[in-house]
Amino acid sequence: MADDNTGTTASTGDFVAPTRGRIAMRALTPIVASHGLLLLLWFLAAEYGGIPAFILPSPAATVQTLFSDTYAWGLNTYVTAAEIFVGYVAAVIFGILMAMIFYWFRWISILVFPVFVTLSMVPKVALGPLFVVWFSYGMGTNIFIAFVISFFPILLTTWRGLREVEPELLELVNALKASRWQVFTKILLPNSLPYIFSGMKVGSILAVAGAIVGEFIASENGLGYLMIQVQAVLDTAAMFMAVILLSILGVALYLGIVLLERLMVVQDARID
Repeated sequence: MADDNTGTTASTGDFVAPTRGRIAMRALTPIVASHGLLLLLWFLAAEYGGIPAFILPSPAATVQTLFSDTYAWGLNTYVTAAEIFVGYVAAVIFGILMAMIFYWFRWISILVFPVFVTLSMVPKVALGPLFVVWFSYGMGTNIFIAFVISFFPILLTTWRGLREVEPELLELVNALKASRWQVFTKILLPNSLPYIFSGMKVGSILAVAGAIVGEFIASENGLGYLMIQVQAVLDTAAMFMAVILLSILGVALYLGIVLLERLMVVQDARID
């Protein structure tokens, strides 16, 4: 008979609680199964659905494009990854800094925050041509677009997290004559981390979209630029491969944030 309190059996004393590896495997199983099912449906539709290859290429034809030097996959993937990562990191840093300023200086938030809200409502695709006119085209402009799109949710959630700290706790540390930096590092930042990571997850998705928007408008390299080029000749297999690589970049960034969150935020405090 099992002992519920110890997780051991009365006869053998063996530990029966699930290990972390088993828990992780259990969580990964539906993810792998759903993607495998999607791949199977894609294969069946392409091979037996009577759909022309220029509309839906087969998985094999899509993978074969990776072995062609025509598409310069390495360079284009590197350019897009750099645009996403640099724009996103800048958005995280600037978003957290602006949230701190808004928290400490209410009059700045009253003046500036409505402007940020208004600018965030403007479709970034409409601003893209203006960015090209102002900053020329290339990686710098695409990084800036990724930054602009992903910045606002990080600012908003971080600011909310800072305001969610219990007033009694702040009164206590202020009574102990803690400096503003000590209050931030010991109280405000740890308590707002769940909100920060929530905004970072949303921002990571938007950063990918921002980089591709920039490459669609004007670029010389990148997966978005490549998609525009192969679209003209109906090379759908290369377009599919570009989308897959872009998805891998986005998923890798998102999983990196999730891993960092698991290291820095206790499970009960996480905002899923």
